[in-house]
Amino acid sequence: MPQVQRSEILDYVTYDEQRAQIRASAMQAKDLRRVIVGTHLAFLFENHETVRYQVLEMVRAEKIVKEADIQHEIDTYNEFLPGKGRLGCSLLIGIQDPAERAEKLSAWMGLLEGLYALKADGTRVRPSWDERQVGDTRLSSVQYLVFELGGDAPVAIGVDFGDFQDEVALTDAQQAALAADLAAA
Repeated sequence: MPQVQRSEILDYVTYDEQRAQIRASAMQAKDLRRVIVGTHLAFLFENHETVRYQVLEMVRAEKIVKEADIQHEIDTYNEFLPGKGRLGCSLLIGIQDPAERAEKLSAWMGLLEGLYALKADGTRVRPSWDERQVGDTRLSSVQYLVFELGGDAPVAIGVDFGDFQDEVALTDAQQAALAADLAAA
């Protein structure tokens, strides 16, 4: 999948003028790539459009104008793009109550090892992740994962961590979107 290039990133004023249209398209792409597992886990598989959108939003929110800073955002978010045979995703652990969030993020230190993408042949593919997002006593509520799938789109996403056992089948549309992302890599 081609990486986001500097030429695709608008200045924040021009982006603000076009934001509604760009955002609508990006939200549609995200909806096809979002998988909710259980009550608290949202997997958002990234592609060129979702990453470009994130960079545009960061430039807008932070009013970034320095070329080096814009390039830093591009480089950072390009890391989430799928590569040959793999899919990248952001895992968002959503727990509203601060006390419950602190408790679960500490108790779930091994959670990442229990995550998987299920292939059609029944193989569970475990992700790799950015070790910087895992502290000594708790997880970060946002994790960046990579699933090495060998080119096969998953049919389900799941977790098998202690009492937290859940698996969600991907819709045909989700499978097609992820297959297209793998093919574009």
